[in-house]
Amino acid sequence: MKSLSRSFIGAILLVSIFSVQAALPARINGQPMPSLAPMVEQVTPGVVNISTRSHVNIRQNPLLSDPFFRRFFDLPQRPQQRQQTQPQSLGSGVVIDADKGYVITNHHVVGEADEITVTLRDGRELKAELIGSDAEADVAVLKVPAQGLTAIRMADSDALRVGDFVVAIGNPFGLGQTVTSGIVSAMGRSGLGIEGYEDFIQTDASINPGNSGGALVNLHGELVGINTAILAPGGAGGNVGIGFAIPINMIRQIMQHLIEYGEVRRGVLGVVTQDLTSDLAQAFGIKTRQGAVISRVFPDSAAVRAGLQTGDVVYEVNGRPIRNAMDMRNAVGLLRIGQKLEMQILRNGKRMQLVATIEEPKQSSLQGEKLSDKLAGAVIGQLQDADDPSMQRVVVMEVVEGSPAWYARLRKGDVILSVNRQPVNSVEDVRRYTANAAQLLLNIQRGSTALFVLIK
Repeated sequence: MKSLSRSFIGAILLVSIFSVQAALPARINGQPMPSLAPMVEQVTPGVVNISTRSHVNIRQNPLLSDPFFRRFFDLPQRPQQRQQTQPQSLGSGVVIDADKGYVITNHHVVGEADEITVTLRDGRELKAELIGSDAEADVAVLKVPAQGLTAIRMADSDALRVGDFVVAIGNPFGLGQTVTSGIVSAMGRSGLGIEGYEDFIQTDASINPGNSGGALVNLHGELVGINTAILAPGGAGGNVGIGFAIPINMIRQIMQHLIEYGEVRRGVLGVVTQDLTSDLAQAFGIKTRQGAVISRVFPDSAAVRAGLQTGDVVYEVNGRPIRNAMDMRNAVGLLRIGQKLEMQILRNGKRMQLVATIEEPKQSSLQGEKLSDKLAGAVIGQLQDADDPSMQRVVVMEVVEGSPAWYARLRKGDVILSVNRQPVNSVEDVRRYTANAAQLLLNIQRGSTALFVLIK
């Protein structure tokens, strides 16, 4: 056998495979062959393709606006309007309420779009309205005309276990609806730096560019997550068997914020936490190896009013176990202002229960034109940081479309990190560094990206 050529061996194997396939019965013991097809046929009408258009202003050379220059070169006296391009992006979405026409997808699929089109499985194209979007959790809610829609029922993603079979449905590379299968590879993945709030389901079901916003379902056809990211070493952009989905239980909470307010109104507890390590557990004299250690409690905060103290170890919040500081951050960040936070804690080795009420971050704001005419049309706010209440962030709270701030590319939700290369933590800092400045160089954080904006 060792002397046989590779091609000859391959031919034998190929013939053997076809022979086995030909011999396979259509039914086994009178029962149909196992197949995912019935479940897939039931679910796929609830998964949609999403295309977007974004109008981008392209500034012309300043010389074209100079009357002398235009006259010298015999150009039309009226400057041409700014040109616009319309880049398209493709992604996926899931119908979660057929009666009201609600569709969920990722923020990064539709966040910067001016026009959104949803294409159903039957080929219908519907114009969608963006109800709300949250860059921190990468979730968006759309609304389409509620006629002849099919929704996917939601499961309890907390009941998922590693090894459970799952199916991913989406629109990879714009090819059209595609179905792949795999298993749950891990649960509770966090600290990846993909999003602000992370508690991912990891799966080896093939997820590729264009699958973002698509459905991850169990074998009952129930929605367990929304596909959102892949791990692609070397920037190849292809699937290597490591994909991530946002659990549907997390999405449920965010959806309520977005549908009611159009945004997620996150409150603050007033603490800084860190992971409970083995060394810290030993130092505290406790046997628990999972939890979030309260390393700082801020004065005049919800944490103080609840009775939290530095050194407390939180191991459960609202009935859910807390494994680390990220779990604690997610638990607080996904609650509405005014909601209760029931915490099971360890203090000096003794178990205690404390209840806190999530409070609104302290903030103040100012019209942009009062800081600089270059910021006219924007509302610049000073917002208490949800993770570290001792820190303040300068946030663009509103931008009027067509205003100087709008044409300078400022957008609602932008965090201003610096002005003319000077770090800013308050509206007064912005006032100080914009006063009498001929131009403004702003360092902006927008979602998970950062950019410089030059305003002349």
